[in-house]
Amino acid sequence: MGIVTKATDKYQSCIVACAKCTQACYECFTACLNEPDLNERKKCVSMLVECAMMCQMSVSMMSMNGQFSAQHCQLCAQICEACAQECAMFKDEHCKKCADICKICADECKKMAVM
Repeated sequence: MGIVTKATDKYQSCIVACAKCTQACYECFTACLNEPDLNERKKCVSMLVECAMMCQMSVSMMSMNGQFSAQHCQLCAQICEACAQECAMFKDEHCKKCADICKICADECKKMAVM
């Protein structure tokens, strides 16, 4: 649960999902840069960075129990869903795994958005 307080316990599963999604997106980004069809992946690569950055910010917002955490998570869910759709268009293993992790994160963020 929370590291120094219990104030963010309600966010913990979403914090974990967002941290994992951040890592997955950055790893997938790096892997995509080495794919031979990089030119076809431009939108995906851009979306991976946007998703990773949004998830990082979500972790920060929830960790400080920010007053706009719910709204932030709602937008984060939309971005994660868009990223999952982009990644799912490619058949390599790293993109498939990243798409799955983005979907899980989107689901967790949706739960937070209704708190």
